[in-house]
Amino acid sequence: MNYQMLPLSFSSKLPDAGTTIFTVMSALAIEHNAVNLGQGFPDFPMNQELACLAAKAITDGYNQYAPMAGWMPLRESIAEKVDFLYSLSVDPDSEITIVPGGTCAIYCALTAILQPGDEVIVFEPAYDSYIPNILVNKAVPIKIPLSIPDFRIDWNSVKSAITEKTRAIVINTPHNPTGSILSASDLQQLSALVKGTGIYVVSDEVYEHLVFDGKQHESVLRYPELFARSFVCYSFGKVYNCTGWKLGYCISPAELTTEFRKIYQFNAFSAFTPTQVAIASFLKNHAVYLELSQQMQENRDYFINLMRATDFNLLHSSGSYFICGTYERISDEPDKDLALRLTKEAGVVTIPVSAFYQDSTEKRILRFCFSKKKETLELAVDRLIKYLGH
Repeated sequence: MNYQMLPLSFSSKLPDAGTTIFTVMSALAIEHNAVNLGQGFPDFPMNQELACLAAKAITDGYNQYAPMAGWMPLRESIAEKVDFLYSLSVDPDSEITIVPGGTCAIYCALTAILQPGDEVIVFEPAYDSYIPNILVNKAVPIKIPLSIPDFRIDWNSVKSAITEKTRAIVINTPHNPTGSILSASDLQQLSALVKGTGIYVVSDEVYEHLVFDGKQHESVLRYPELFARSFVCYSFGKVYNCTGWKLGYCISPAELTTEFRKIYQFNAFSAFTPTQVAIASFLKNHAVYLELSQQMQENRDYFINLMRATDFNLLHSSGSYFICGTYERISDEPDKDLALRLTKEAGVVTIPVSAFYQDSTEKRILRFCFSKKKETLELAVDRLIKYLGH
């Protein structure tokens, strides 16, 4: 059958957005049989007790829609955890919403509060969903660079960037892609800046249990005045090494949660029920998530020791799955070019940090994911040594 196409006029809401660097590099990893230290996912098994609980939930019949706001026993377990960790009492009924992953939580939070023309302060390098989420809401990202090599926030620059149009500030700790963390001083300065304003805070804390060297995760939940204007976003995938489960949650005051849920109910509506049922009981075991930092720190340290045999200069990572490295002793080519060359010729995938800047600002830094088995890290570094020499 022949169809006559009518003239179509289509205006993209994200005209400059293409396929994410993670998709591109992971596809190249498969094509070239490369070791994938690019995308942030573990290649080792998740906790088997939790996996069995999810399987049991399926066989026990928990296979229909969960309530829009999430399985109540899970929300109750989260509230108990928040009180245990941060001494903050949150209402599981009106202040916690379960969603399909942290990225979904961030989108719903921004969409709930943004109007066309609003300004949102974002720190670069930034997780890649923030700015598209702002743009799709016809708001304006105000980009402030983090200092290099420590990737700290200059709060004087933030103060100068605030205008009457500033609607929100997005923070991320532990930070993707750099592994930096915010300090108590950072949170106090943020709280002072937004006090008495109409500015909201969207806090991406998906790596909350991956903080190293005995340091403390400075959650917005530790600061009640700051929490009163915040959406705080989390991911179980990053906590329990099951990124494919795509399960996260947002904690926010009741008034903000109401607006968050208005967006969420017409988006995903609800998250996968069996994993909610499984985590509801598993989350009560504090020891499991309290031990995660030490376990991942061992991976970080092992990778650092391996990389001493290369000419990469690794920067400090205080948390997350990631560590960044400069390569001035190796090449002066752009980081994307080097990342592509290492994938195709050395068989090792990394992520160019320039991909975390909207303007592809060239910093000549690569991001490595160390959330891998030791033999995976050994193979990757062995390939780098053979390809680059020393």
